[in-house]
Amino acid sequence: MDRFQMIFQYFQSNSESVMNGICGLLALASAKMYTCFEFSCPCLPRYNMAYSLGIMFVPPVVLFLCGLILNRQSLVMLEEWRRPQGHRKKDLAVIRWGLQQEWPMVAPVVWIVVTLLDGKCLICASSGSVDPKKFVGFANASPVQVQQLLAKMPCKDDELMRNNTSHRAVSRYLRCWSQALGWSIFLILIIAVFLTRWLRPCFNQATLLQAHHWSNYIDIEQKIFEETCCEPSRLFAHKCILHFFESMWQEIKLHSFSLPRQGEGAEGEEDLLRGITDQDQVNKLLKMWYYEKPPLDVSQVTQK
Repeated sequence: MDRFQMIFQYFQSNSESVMNGICGLLALASAKMYTCFEFSCPCLPRYNMAYSLGIMFVPPVVLFLCGLILNRQSLVMLEEWRRPQGHRKKDLAVIRWGLQQEWPMVAPVVWIVVTLLDGKCLICASSGSVDPKKFVGFANASPVQVQQLLAKMPCKDDELMRNNTSHRAVSRYLRCWSQALGWSIFLILIIAVFLTRWLRPCFNQATLLQAHHWSNYIDIEQKIFEETCCEPSRLFAHKCILHFFESMWQEIKLHSFSLPRQGEGAEGEEDLLRGITDQDQVNKLLKMWYYEKPPLDVSQVTQK
């Protein structure tokens, strides 16, 4: 469990190389999952659209949430946005920096683009909305039959499709639109990322560096706060446990258990506990830290 926690914390670090690696792995995983997934269109007028949209957009939402879980930067941004003002003003640059971290969107976009390039989802979703007048195979069919035939277009093994001459034409028509849409989205995103990554530093590099610095500072401050809380928490738990076993002191001595004597190390523990004697005081200190974070000014401390 400790090893898993260490690995998870390592992946949540702010190292850009690690983030790029995770980004690539999630993108490859999304593409691999789609290739392993067997798409089966229901070929029913009322269910084709719902099934196709679910396949196209539900997995990207899951992949996006996984990206947010691994990206500690999004948690830092959320904490900075939601925290009370206190004695420290909120840094909007940190929030903007977190919003500009686009890598959690890579895996969902890869899934959508691969789905469109494959074409099966769009053929299944849009087969019922094709204009039958553009194809010759629907001339002698009634409106109800036309809708049934269009809904069964993705199912080439269906009996109705074997004798229909427009099956291949409709499939090619929708597949071309699907691939054109997929390549267009891919090209637009590449251009957008290029402009964001390469042109943004050209305007105000100093502001970008400041936002990056203070974003890392807030992340490191939270980690140090958690580490600092560990020792007083351990001592507080130690005192509570000893107090619980005071009534069994004689029995513990009979069984030769070695426990520290009363007063041993008390001075050091009291210094670390800072006078904390009950749960309400711990909650009060944590609440004060949350609502009244100190300003980023250490001049008074250095003067003392």
